[in-house]
Amino acid sequence: MLPYYNVVISGVGGQGVMFIGQLLAQAGMESGKQVTYFPVYGAEMRGGVAICTVVFSDKVVGSPVVKSPLATIIMNQSSLDRFQKALHKNGVQIINSSLVKEGVDDNLSSYVIPANGVAEKLGNGKFVNMVMLGAFLKNTDCLSLDLIKDTLIRSVPKEKEKIAFENVKALEAGYNFFS
Repeated sequence: MLPYYNVVISGVGGQGVMFIGQLLAQAGMESGKQVTYFPVYGAEMRGGVAICTVVFSDKVVGSPVVKSPLATIIMNQSSLDRFQKALHKNGVQIINSSLVKEGVDDNLSSYVIPANGVAEKLGNGKFVNMVMLGAFLKNTDCLSLDLIKDTLIRSVPKEKEKIAFENVKALEAGYNFFS
């Protein structure tokens, strides 16, 4: 992992944006990094704007605010419209092409995945966020897939263990999409 990394994750409420951020933050702490996690919610819980930033560093993080992210995870069209222009010139954007239909800047490093379709093939369209996280892990030098899988499994209560393993399958599907 790089000595400093940041990511903006954006979509709408109900897409699991905050869960991705929390999982990345937890795994980052477990890897020994200094971490900030900064969630921003829209007026509504489901369907409103959902954005979070995660910053990882070898040193103390001065602010959770990210103006020019090294990576973005873009879950829908309005998120692309809002954050693509802010992406660092050497940054990476992971784009859900199931919900983003236009406007991807060809001059940027973009990894496009039909995440809704991939999740539906796994049998549960609710795992779109994990598909996107897997794609992010494959195409960045942020954290390892194994660390995220271990953190996910450990953080889920025993009674929801089955869901954790389904999430792991979705992570792997997103990761392997680019193999």
